[in-house]
Amino acid sequence: MDIVVRRAEPAEYGVVGEITARAYLRDGLLDFGEDDAYLGVLRDVAGRAAAAEVLVAVRDGGVLGAVAFVPSGGAMADIAGPGEAEIRMLAVDHAARGRGVGEALVRACVDRARATAGCARLVLSTQPTMRAAHRLYERLGFTRTPDRDWKPLPDLLDLSLLTYALPL
Repeated sequence: MDIVVRRAEPAEYGVVGEITARAYLRDGLLDFGEDDAYLGVLRDVAGRAAAAEVLVAVRDGGVLGAVAFVPSGGAMADIAGPGEAEIRMLAVDHAARGRGVGEALVRACVDRARATAGCARLVLSTQPTMRAAHRLYERLGFTRTPDRDWKPLPDLLDLSLLTYALPL
């Protein structure tokens, strides 16, 4: 599969938002399903692009998946500290899964992190049920960092996020 990874274009933001929202919904990652407030965040690709680099994987002009790359010190960072970049909201269209799309997007983030001056580590958060993503991260050299695991909404939900890091 010839996959090209590049920066998302504004005309693609709607498609990227829907791919991301559908991936989270289909995988059961939103506690309140279609009523989950986080769906608005997932669909707000313009907001993401203002604070991070939104990358898309495309083939034959069609968007197959996307990810947000947050450079060191970026406003969208959840866990990245000084000298770290972060991966956020990796999503692949269900029909394109198992074809290397997620790997291509993560590799593009690794390349960007390595090209970022002063960046020594690439970090990410993931839900415990995202086992296929965990295997991908580990295959690419990421290791678990349990001391950094966290809860995004400690007062509202019992959702703990696992963390991974890749030294550059």
